[in-house]
Amino acid sequence: MALLARRARRAVSKAVSLGAGAGSVELAIPAHFRCPISLDLMRDPVTAPTGITYDRESIEAWLDTGRATCPVTHAPLRHEDLVPNHAIRRVIQDWCVANRSRGVERIPTPKIPVTPVQASELLFDLAGAARRPRDAAPRCAEVVAKIRALARDSERNRRCFASIGTGRAFAAAFDSLATAAADAGRVLEDILAALACMMPLDDEAAATLGSPSSLASLVAIAESGSLAGRMNAVLAIREVVSCDGAFVDLSGKVDEIVDALVKIVKAPICPQATKAAMVATYHLARSDERVAARVAAAGLVPVLVEALVDADKSMSEKALAVLDAVLASEEGRGSARAHALAVPVLVKKMFRVSDLATELAVSAMWRLGRAPRDGGEEDDEVTRCLVEALRVGAFQKLLLLLQVGCRDATKEKATELLKVLNKYKGVGECVDSGDLRGLNKLSA
Repeated sequence: MALLARRARRAVSKAVSLGAGAGSVELAIPAHFRCPISLDLMRDPVTAPTGITYDRESIEAWLDTGRATCPVTHAPLRHEDLVPNHAIRRVIQDWCVANRSRGVERIPTPKIPVTPVQASELLFDLAGAARRPRDAAPRCAEVVAKIRALARDSERNRRCFASIGTGRAFAAAFDSLATAAADAGRVLEDILAALACMMPLDDEAAATLGSPSSLASLVAIAESGSLAGRMNAVLAIREVVSCDGAFVDLSGKVDEIVDALVKIVKAPICPQATKAAMVATYHLARSDERVAARVAAAGLVPVLVEALVDADKSMSEKALAVLDAVLASEEGRGSARAHALAVPVLVKKMFRVSDLATELAVSAMWRLGRAPRDGGEEDDEVTRCLVEALRVGAFQKLLLLLQVGCRDATKEKATELLKVLNKYKGVGECVDSGDLRGLNKLSA
């Protein structure tokens, strides 16, 4: 590439600052020590069949974007075509040692990447150990530790393991131990920690984790395991409940799963676990009104409403998704209508977050403002919600939403809301709900 060539020529004479503080010096890195992509000193040089040498991290990042060609020559190039260039790596290390007094640190010798054959042998050992109930736990723990260490060494190793179905092997080992070994709690947590490196899981792995014995163990760990174990268990549950229903049957375990997820959301252990629990809860509640009612009965609606007050974009979208799903149940709507912050928060989230948050907030507000299904008049709680929505500026925001455009489903809900709100438009003054400065007074 012409651009890369020009950058490389400029790098020949480019001086870089090495060291730190007042003792830093200007030292030119030899051009052939630089990666043609990053122009940085190569730490793990690999050579393509075209004869061009790159730093492994840079060229693999290039190939990961889908560009299966050599950046310089445009010849076809694959990950497996790259060969470690030990000669240039040793020369670079010698140069670093020679310039140590000038602030240059010696690059470490990179670890040799795992090969598909080596990875497959480890999975074979894992499967064999899992089939021997008597000593399955210690042997499985040993193999899992090796695989996890190799996967954490580099992204290349992780991809290698993922490509040969390591997620499915971990899921099968987890299910086997959960079924046969009553004292395998620690090993099960180890498997979950390694399994987290292989996510997202495919349908087969998720289906295996969806077995009754595996789900029982996941729920137990999510409720009373170590902090890391609880987080990894919630991540695994998210994978299971997000799987196609044709592969996973959650019958008989839904209530236990919901209770475990609600516990994580109500008493957070880390943002990653909270978000994963919200995603899993959404998948469970959106397709079953009974589950939505159970989530509401567990007291999650007030937690979601209060979390939305200062939530960032990612958390807002997930909390709104769960709230919208739970509001499909009468129990969910009743809980939200009884919370002083619910309507102001939903109106605020109609803008300034994301298109998805806007759609979810409008849908949730639409659920709160709907008349009973039997076609009767709105009850006092519905009326109060509609009047409150008007007072915090819902009417203006919905009009603006229709002007700027939105998806058809959201447009229909916004239009229906406007018609209902119009009946109460003369009640009270509308205020700007651009911020929540008045919410403390509302909740007093």
